[in-house]
Amino acid sequence: MNLSQSTTSITSRAHAASSSSHKRVAARVFKAFLAASTRIIRAQNGQIRSFDGDRVMGVFVGDYKNTFAAKAALRINWMFSFVLKQKFEAKYEAIRDGTYKLGYCTGIDTGEVVAVRGGIRDNNDLIWVGRAPNVAAKLCGLRESNYCSYMTGDVYDMINDEAKLYQGQNMWEERTWSRGPVARVFRSSWWVKP
Repeated sequence: MNLSQSTTSITSRAHAASSSSHKRVAARVFKAFLAASTRIIRAQNGQIRSFDGDRVMGVFVGDYKNTFAAKAALRINWMFSFVLKQKFEAKYEAIRDGTYKLGYCTGIDTGEVVAVRGGIRDNNDLIWVGRAPNVAAKLCGLRESNYCSYMTGDVYDMINDEAKLYQGQNMWEERTWSRGPVARVFRSSWWVKP
């Protein structure tokens, strides 16, 4: 069975730079990050579609799918910056002293997606085919200073002002993605408390 639908995909991925001696810390960070990101995506009317190691993929549908995804990204930034990072810094010296560096990034794209079941009986899953999940995953791999939220121009053009502006100031900055599959992207370092 194939299902084609217009969706907005969000992928949020934690990353850490350290030696292999911090595997337990990394596991705890990833577990907490994925749990909190999942709750935020679901609270913004998104549906979780997959987990892959250190990242979660969500899907939004409906008239306000782009706005909900953008709001989720801004809330994930708040959660990471003001809750998760601070708690782990307080608990682990390696994070406090910079030996173990925490980070994350969220990517958002929108478009037509086909969902198909792949694999064999009792060992299968849905596969999401289309630009949106692919580009969202690529965007969450970007690392630029304090910018943790990225979206394509297609998403930006469709979000409401509540996810675009704060007291008249644009929370998103337009950039050119020269090595990406789309040229026009927007990035943000802003956060919104859930």
